Amino acid sequence: MSEVTRSLLQRWGASFRRGSNFDSWGQLVEAIEEYQILARHLQKEAQAQHSNSEFTEEQKRIMGKMATCLELQSAALQATRYQEEFKLEDLKKLEPILKNILTYNKEFPFDVQPVPLRRILAPGEEENLEFEEDEEEGGARAGSPDAFPARVPHTLLPRLPSEPGVTLLTIRIEKIGLKDAGQCIDPYITVSVKDLNGIDVTPVQDTLVASREEDMYVHFNVDMELQKHVEKLTKGAAIFFEFKHYKPKKRFTSTKCFAFMEMDEIKPGPIVIELYKKPTDFKRKKLQLLTKKPLYLHLHQTLHKE
Repeated sequence: MSEVTRSLLQRWGASFRRGSNFDSWGQLVEAIEEYQILARHLQKEAQAQHSNSEFTEEQKRIMGKMATCLELQSAALQATRYQEEFKLEDLKKLEPILKNILTYNKEFPFDVQPVPLRRILAPGEEENLEFEEDEEEGGARAGSPDAFPARVPHTLLPRLPSEPGVTLLTIRIEKIGLKDAGQCIDPYITVSVKDLNGIDVTPVQDTLVASREEDMYVHFNVDMELQKHVEKLTKGAAIFFEFKHYKPKKRFTSTKCFAFMEMDEIKPGPIVIELYKKPTDFKRKKLQLLTKKPLYLHLHQTLHKE
């Protein structure tokens, strides 16, 4: 085993222990974040094509299954809507497998499948890789791998504990208006809070895949809990909503458009905000409206204060 691989396994093991410790202590926000970070690392290594990897294809397949288990546990901690729970005592069975993955030769203890890693591009990167839809030819054939896109991991976090004198914000993402709403595959929204320099102020969250598409709207009807008290947000910060969807012909997840809400717009009740063309401009300096049509992102805000 090379020093690089040894160090990698040690970091993964430490991450697993942090997540399971947070989980056992009831620190759910921290546990979810740690599980999701480790799941992404395992997925990335499982999909890696570099020739100098010390991991066999079978070992990579086990990594993919472990990432699925971490996602299941993360989902079980998040919301009551999840029916199937993956218990902490089950998850802990993975620790010795992860530690000894180079020599592990037994059957994986859970009947799960690896979640294929989707390529999620940085803002603007897709501009160099994709063509306009009307310039593309062909499509995913029924029965081909691309006709069945993998699910998108969700990373919605639970509400922070309440504190006297400070305000928590719940944003219900209701729907988004798009002229081609029915053509989007596995659409979801990435929510982030950025300061004036485009730096993250809170953890980034992804919604579940949209619940339905109807006419010119993609419906989500999902709550996003702001991971910082409103009074503690950086001056000039904004909440960004990036609408993303999967492109099977290009095999990556792309940002279609984005919207944002500034601090003076945080008020209880419904709000509609304008949509802008990609790439996402977190510094809000070069904004271009997506369309002249009356199509918006529809939200509903609820403020919680003791």
